[in-house]
Amino acid sequence: MASSHQASGIQAGRLAAPEIADNFGDLHPAYDAHEASVAADRCYFCYDAPCMTACPTSIDIPQFIREIQAGHPASAAKTILDQNILGGMCARVCPTAPLCEEACVREAAEGKPVEIGRLQRFATDLIMQRNEHPFSRTASTGKRVAVVGAGPAGLSAAHRLAMLGHDVVMYDAKSKAGGLNEFGIAAYKSTENFAAREVDWLLQIGGITVEYGKKLGTDLTLAALQGDFDAVFLSIGLAGVNSLRAEGEELDGVRDAGDFIEELRQAEDLTTLPVGRNVVVIGGGRTAVDAAVQSKLLGAENVTIAYRRDREAMGASRFEQDLPAS
Repeated sequence: MASSHQASGIQAGRLAAPEIADNFGDLHPAYDAHEASVAADRCYFCYDAPCMTACPTSIDIPQFIREIQAGHPASAAKTILDQNILGGMCARVCPTAPLCEEACVREAAEGKPVEIGRLQRFATDLIMQRNEHPFSRTASTGKRVAVVGAGPAGLSAAHRLAMLGHDVVMYDAKSKAGGLNEFGIAAYKSTENFAAREVDWLLQIGGITVEYGKKLGTDLTLAALQGDFDAVFLSIGLAGVNSLRAEGEELDGVRDAGDFIEELRQAEDLTTLPVGRNVVVIGGGRTAVDAAVQSKLLGAENVTIAYRRDREAMGASRFEQDLPAS
């Protein structure tokens, strides 16, 4: 039986399992084929597409939307994945509102952009659901490359190296591949174990071996890797968060937002996760918003985001800022 969300202290089970399951459903439901076709029809296919200029990974957005419009979503997926092999996760978590969609001509003219992120998800999800991999390896070069870190950068590098015919061995300190995508993305943004499924799909290219529980500086040395491999790619990412440097940060009930998000992402049963009745999140970036939203979804009664500057200076987008109140 669920505990009342008004119960004091930090405890699990503030909400019943069905309610928690509903709370952690897709933030943006996937398009069906008809919805994707209608959304694609709104694109002007601009020659000097401002959306593409605004995309950090330079995906040819007009091209892939045109392919969806023409009824070729698999071709659209290949256009996306040619530039960003992790385009499926990107479609879910990229802050499109201040990037490609803010730059969209429809946004400027009508205040309603083409929903580029959802179209990208439609195409990439479809090709994964069909278990199709649109890339293949070239002839073996006989070269071996070590990739240290199996997060987004390491996975992307390994895939491209494998395409070029090199044999790749990936090392990661954790027990799963995916890095930020697996351990640092809020559970309400990446549902149904998508990060792990995307890794499995990516590895279909072949030529990539992953070894877990291997940490650089403890289990691996750079000198040894350089001796054993023709090249070494370091993709160890960023670890930890800034210290609060405030009195009381060591007290019980004070959590690192990154650890909180990771714990939730790896939990098999969300009803077992404890959360406070009254939660304060210090910070104004996307991780802060994720921690706040997830606290509320787990059943916290009151959640407050405390930020030292004004709202305009927050690292989270306006859409994300509004999520805790929705």
